Amino acid sequence: MAQACARLRFRHLQFLDILGQTRNLRLTAEQMHITQPAATKILMDIEEILESRLFERLSRGMRPNELGLFTLRYAASALAGHRKFVDEFNALKEGGHGHLTIGAITGSAAHVLTASVAEIQRLRPLLVLKVLEQSSDQLIVWLAERKIDLMIGRFTDEAQRAQFHYERLSNEPLLVVGGLHHPLRGARDLDMAELSHWPWILYPASTAVRRVSDDIFGRNGLALSSGVVETPSFLFALQMM
Repeated sequence: MAQACARLRFRHLQFLDILGQTRNLRLTAEQMHITQPAATKILMDIEEILESRLFERLSRGMRPNELGLFTLRYAASALAGHRKFVDEFNALKEGGHGHLTIGAITGSAAHVLTASVAEIQRLRPLLVLKVLEQSSDQLIVWLAERKIDLMIGRFTDEAQRAQFHYERLSNEPLLVVGGLHHPLRGARDLDMAELSHWPWILYPASTAVRRVSDDIFGRNGLALSSGVVETPSFLFALQMM
């Protein structure tokens, strides 16, 4: 397998990354400015090198199997590492101090990062620092693909604790927030049954916070009976209230 990996070329990784996004050989060929037969041959060459089939051929596109998904993740990670190398090399060549990309969940950028960013800028004034806000589930993907260097967020699966080095920063309380003119404003000793009948704005189902809130309702034998708006945007939620 070591010899097989040595035969994988940069163009193979580019091809896999594009095919992983399009799931279609024709579209992949168009983006790479090659013919569809040439794209078919590249895929066959890759599968021959790895001695494994990576995609199921369907009537309308391609679907990666388990080995295919693993290979696509590697391709994305390798290309991200290459881009990061080029960016940092150019920055260092021009007298800079490289790049640092931090992913952060909404809210943490203001509460956790502000002081840290100021300290980083004091110590490394020429460092190019980029902060990206996104939900934890997406940040985990970016971290695995090396599109970000570190993240401030939550694990979305216990298995991730063995995959990454991490440090606990704080315990985060989960609060229910209503608008200033909500009929329940000022009410005391509310139970979950009273709250479940109102419209809710919640984080998307794939996020760790949403799973916690769903679990709270589930433990109380309740389901949200009114319409639910899902959004990762804290500012949008405030506007809706």
